[in-house]
Amino acid sequence: MSFKRFTITAALPYANGPVHIGHLAGVYVPADIYVRYMRLQEKDVLFICGSDELGVPITLRAKKEGISPQDVVDRYHAMIAKSFEEFGISFDHYSRTSSPVHWETSSEFFKKLYQDGVFTEESSKQYFDEESQQFLADRYIQGTCPNCGFAAAYGDQCEHCGSSLSPTDLKQPKSMLSGKPPVLKETKHWYLPMDQYENWLRKYILEDHREWKTNVYGQCKSWIDQGLKPRAMTRDLDWGVPVPLEEAKGKVLYVWFDAPIGYISATKEWAKANNRNWEPYWKDSDTRLIHFIGKDNIVFHCIIFPVILKAHGDYILPDNVPANEFLNLEGDKISTSRNWAVWLHEFLEELPGKQDVLRYVLCANAPETKDNDFTWKEFQARNNNELVAIFGNFINRAVVLTHKYFDGQVPPMGKTNDLDTEILDRLAEYPVQIGGSLENFKFREALNQMMDVARMGNKYLADTEPWKVIKQDKQRVGTILNLSLQIAANLSILADPFLPRTCEKLRAILGIDKLKWADSGKQNLLQTGNQLENAALLFEKIEDSVVEQQIEKLKASKLENNPDQQVQTRPQKPEITFDDFLKLDIRIGKVVSAEKVAKSKKLLKLVVDTGLEERVIVSGIAQNYTPEQAVGQTVTVLLNLMPRKIMGIESQGMILMAEDADGRFGFLQPDKEVKPGGEVS
Repeated sequence: MSFKRFTITAALPYANGPVHIGHLAGVYVPADIYVRYMRLQEKDVLFICGSDELGVPITLRAKKEGISPQDVVDRYHAMIAKSFEEFGISFDHYSRTSSPVHWETSSEFFKKLYQDGVFTEESSKQYFDEESQQFLADRYIQGTCPNCGFAAAYGDQCEHCGSSLSPTDLKQPKSMLSGKPPVLKETKHWYLPMDQYENWLRKYILEDHREWKTNVYGQCKSWIDQGLKPRAMTRDLDWGVPVPLEEAKGKVLYVWFDAPIGYISATKEWAKANNRNWEPYWKDSDTRLIHFIGKDNIVFHCIIFPVILKAHGDYILPDNVPANEFLNLEGDKISTSRNWAVWLHEFLEELPGKQDVLRYVLCANAPETKDNDFTWKEFQARNNNELVAIFGNFINRAVVLTHKYFDGQVPPMGKTNDLDTEILDRLAEYPVQIGGSLENFKFREALNQMMDVARMGNKYLADTEPWKVIKQDKQRVGTILNLSLQIAANLSILADPFLPRTCEKLRAILGIDKLKWADSGKQNLLQTGNQLENAALLFEKIEDSVVEQQIEKLKASKLENNPDQQVQTRPQKPEITFDDFLKLDIRIGKVVSAEKVAKSKKLLKLVVDTGLEERVIVSGIAQNYTPEQAVGQTVTVLLNLMPRKIMGIESQGMILMAEDADGRFGFLQPDKEVKPGGEVS
């Protein structure tokens, strides 16, 4: 389908702290790359985001610091907005959910659904703090996790083992307000009947959007197949959008009811500021709505928000939700509570001018299909070996040689030979290839294709050796350098979605204005006689001392937050022969579906695509992975293990896992994408 306009949203960052590289890699860099590409195509694109400023964690931070929730969100909203601006995340409007327009829009949504009879009213018993005289949201309750025994699990999730919890699941629960055990007290809330939309969701997602990324589609399928339940859209809190009903005083809208509506309220603000009509961007069937999010927000953007929009009736639905997996840091999960993160505002201070380098590295290592790892050594290597040695080196050589032999003026294109024709033909193909990858949300693939253009330019100069040819044939050198500069001009377009600041510098050196995507692939972007500026290094080498300083900073943070951390390693098992190893048939698979095994806290029933067939495998990973987290994962499978029954289910193989010193499991996964059936040897 051809669309007239595009509404692109990026997940609202939570204004409870600064943003880190995990946020950038998972959501904002891919979203910005896509938007910049669409703008180069002269599409009508609206790029919307804003700070999520409501909810329990903000009230907890405010209480801890002795300030108001508004003080907290004001501080972090400004910090987050500045970081995004510095990194070139080109939002058309960056809003906040504490704005009057947002509260009004969210209230109108709720009233519309209420008046249409969408909600059901239910009373239930919830934990109440008698000393503080208030009901406790899930995050206000801590206790012992029933699954792993972690003593500081929250009422909605155990951050140690990852299990989803209800407050009543906790052992020895206590209020985080008073520190005392809460009591159960009856309260009334308004529920969204998710179960009534199961059949519609099955068609909308599982039939009509099979093109969605595997991890997104698989997680949605798992949720729907397990059966949806009504979910409360109101909470007993004093920080949030008040429920617009007389009988609901003291209650606010559930943060995941109002937060996605923040995209709509932000659009209204943008429209008013720019004298535009906001409605076509949310109500016209000719508009394509795309949400860029992380995998932890899939259920909210793919199931809950679409149900809200469907129930309202006046809005378009998301056409795609290209969610990424998680980015780890130096082999460990990013953790804000442990300060195990690379914070964007600190990066800007400590590595000034390196914004495009970070954008490049995060895209090159984007967690598109599985969790990936950021290391400072890789950051250094990609900068030095790719951006400096390939991209920057090619531009510098072409410009320096033009100044040396032609006084910095673009020489005429003379007679071409077979090599020149081959280069020009390949140059014409790249915009189509890169554009196709971007339109399919394959950003790593597109980045590599863009770098292939720079590689081609470098190889062309190395093969033609103009510094040698100049002694015999200056006209031929003119042709070589003209063609090289045309490649450089093409890079100013093709690299712009990925490296916007760098491309500004490149255009200044070449003396050209910003061009359109339709101009790329052509050989006449620079006119003969155009004067080039002097060569300037687009990237500089990063020394060992710079990355060592960052690594030491992380080590110090780990010691500060985990002073007793010691790695315990089990001794080696008895030796086996090579023939013993050859008996093992180990292959790569992909988890197609997952569900909990009844009456077991540790087991998941997985259906795994092994490349040969789909097999049922029972795995003891439920304390580390929910079914939703397991679906779509690439796994390593021991195929020829004799089948055996576990809890009445025949398990046809074994998932190989890595276990750390804390007893936590992680999937063994190849560092490059391997299709199911790939053999491990």
